[in-house]
Amino acid sequence: MHVPDGFLDAPTSALTGAVAVGAVGLALVKARDELDDKTAPMAGLVAAFIFAVQMLNFPVGAGTSGHLMGGALAAVLVGPWTAVLCVSVVLLVQSLLFADGGITALGTNIVLMALTTVLVGWLVFRVLQLVLPKRMSLTPAQAGVAAFASVPVAASVFVLLYAVGGTADIPLDTLLTAMFGVHTLIGVGEGVITGLAVGAIVAVRPDLVRGARPLLESRELVIRGAGS
Repeated sequence: MHVPDGFLDAPTSALTGAVAVGAVGLALVKARDELDDKTAPMAGLVAAFIFAVQMLNFPVGAGTSGHLMGGALAAVLVGPWTAVLCVSVVLLVQSLLFADGGITALGTNIVLMALTTVLVGWLVFRVLQLVLPKRMSLTPAQAGVAAFASVPVAASVFVLLYAVGGTADIPLDTLLTAMFGVHTLIGVGEGVITGLAVGAIVAVRPDLVRGARPLLESRELVIRGAGS
């Protein structure tokens, strides 16, 4: 999903850059409400985990590979605003130090992977929490479904940006079919990795998963008597 320099024209890249700057600025303000003594250390660990896992690619067929985007995972673990900051920092480091995604396309990559995947992932996760039984055991599956949904949506947003300001000679319908098809498969991998990661943490420290805290807070305190 990393967009290289020159794939979108200058006005489109400038527009996504402005959106990215505004979103990151807002996230810096809003994240203050999410960061506490548990979330703050988790944010660093989440960013490091996403950075490391994005270096690993898994095959999705036809010589194509994919990697974790991490937006939904970060949103479930540390909250949506902090997640935007985590993924944005990862993309910035990758762009500057590893040439993974262009510098002029950094705004585009933040819009796609730090905004779209976080927003879609968090919304799907919260909707599933509202409509499904309030059980902690469902949290990993809900996170996995949310992560899966976020990937093809991000791919569709990229196609929309390409339709506005794409510079490569690729038919729009061909690009849409290829991007949506491949990223649906990548979404499966994203969902599995996210579900496993969230499940591992929920099993030992559910209080560290910000998306699971409403379930913890709603539990009734049961005090057993000495003779029970």
